Amino acid sequence: MLPQQSILRLDATAIDYVIIALYFVFVLGIGYLARRAVSSSLDFFLSGRSLPAWVTGLAFISANLGAIEIMGMSANGAQYGMPTVHYFWIGAVPAMLFLGVVMMPFYYGSKVRSVPEFMLRRFGKPAHLVNALSFALAQVLIAGVNLFLLATIVNVLLGWPIWVSVIVAAAIVLSYITLGGLSAAIYNEVLQFFVIVAALLPLTLVGLHKVGGWQGLVDKVSGSPGGSDQMSAWPGNALSGFHNGFLSVIGIVFGLGFVLSFGYWTTNFTEVQRALASKNMSAARRTPIIGSFPKMFIPFIVIIPGIIAAVVVPELSQFKATGSGEVDYNDALLLLMRDLLPNGMLGLAITGLLASFMAGMAANLSSFNTVMSYDIIERYLLKDRPDEFYLRTGRIVTVVGTLVAIGTAAIASGYSNLMDYLQQLFSFFNAPLFATFILGMFWKRMTAAAGWIGLVSGTATAILVFVLSKNGVINLPGQGASFVGAGAAFAVDIVVSVLVSLVTTPKRDTELVGLVYSLTPKEQRTEVAVAGDGGWYRKPVLLAGISLALTIVLNIVFS
Repeated sequence: MLPQQSILRLDATAIDYVIIALYFVFVLGIGYLARRAVSSSLDFFLSGRSLPAWVTGLAFISANLGAIEIMGMSANGAQYGMPTVHYFWIGAVPAMLFLGVVMMPFYYGSKVRSVPEFMLRRFGKPAHLVNALSFALAQVLIAGVNLFLLATIVNVLLGWPIWVSVIVAAAIVLSYITLGGLSAAIYNEVLQFFVIVAALLPLTLVGLHKVGGWQGLVDKVSGSPGGSDQMSAWPGNALSGFHNGFLSVIGIVFGLGFVLSFGYWTTNFTEVQRALASKNMSAARRTPIIGSFPKMFIPFIVIIPGIIAAVVVPELSQFKATGSGEVDYNDALLLLMRDLLPNGMLGLAITGLLASFMAGMAANLSSFNTVMSYDIIERYLLKDRPDEFYLRTGRIVTVVGTLVAIGTAAIASGYSNLMDYLQQLFSFFNAPLFATFILGMFWKRMTAAAGWIGLVSGTATAILVFVLSKNGVINLPGQGASFVGAGAAFAVDIVVSVLVSLVTTPKRDTELVGLVYSLTPKEQRTEVAVAGDGGWYRKPVLLAGISLALTIVLNIVFS
């Protein structure tokens, strides 16, 4: 499964292993301490809704700093260059702000325990079951990506067979999630955020020094395959797969920036769960907004190293020029660490990668066990049991999810750029869900039947686009097929939902208060002022405005 083992071998020494060992002591210690606070299923699955905004905000962004973000975005940087920043400045921050300002009042105010439970209240059981099952499937598939890359690090460090590395890596994450539940995951994610930044910032600085600063990087990339276009964010033709610049911009803004982005950040329970663990409405709204600030600057420690690796690492330069070799884009960060970092700093960088993969997988597992326990087992299979039963069930489900993720890790191993795989999954699961959510939240006429029929139709459309692309009927290189699939899924879901709604009976207005924007009083859509929430820096709308302004400036500077 990993033919390039010898090329990727990292020459770690005793000091590197000491740093890694200390990190694991902290991780397991946090899990053990968090276990003391778990006395009910609400504690295990939602941290008793008691955490402050700065903790949930950092956990919100750290949960996304898994294999997808670190290895996937550095791979994208090596392959496509600066257009990869669109996954952050177009494909993340605006949707995160929308979640905090508009949607969190509905999630938190309704006291739902999961996103599928919101679907249940708005559309009924069929839509709820479709959403819960598709979400659970998506989480074990994505957990497999994080697990595969976590195992890759163990493999290149110790030389163990990849299957042994997968099992060991899974056992580490499983141990602290089953001990402390969501609290263990969240507090570890805060620790992991700082470890990741401390690991990747020096790598970026050393890499820029190696190529002669920013101008030196521009010169080297301009003379390499892909040329100077790779140092400009727009129009991003190579990333979108369109040859026409205007169509590329439309594809990125609509396919990535609207459908895929809003579909992921506003309806993905892996992220929303962190905000639901907040102590009050204000903290819940600020959670994704606080997370947006580090999110907009993460490209500088993730994408830039990938770009540097593509011009300074001989094996990767050869792969980019010829399309063949013993490495691929997923190896960009590891290869750069191998060539540039001295011992000690290498141990910190390896720890940062381990932290990122563990954060991502833990987020997948903590949301998977919540949906499986609350939305499937309690709702449909084993009803009306004591709370202790569901607490125990949550721990068992976590073990089962980990075992399934070990199997799905094999799927991830077959992709040379894991972002291609992840964006495909998002077009299947997130794009149609967002269409259903946004229409149901702002159009009271949408019916329960439209909820599940539109969802299934949208997902089927995205799968059809994927099949057509794989068979050459649609020829879009890069991640263009994912963008088109997401846009098509969104459009079909909307059209089908409207048509079905027009021939079926909607719920009464009284049943939709707190679920539909126009029927929910303003006081229910805003936070009540509580002690400790004074100060401009605790105003969700003002913070969101500052974040959006900074994002626009970054887009202009790097256009």
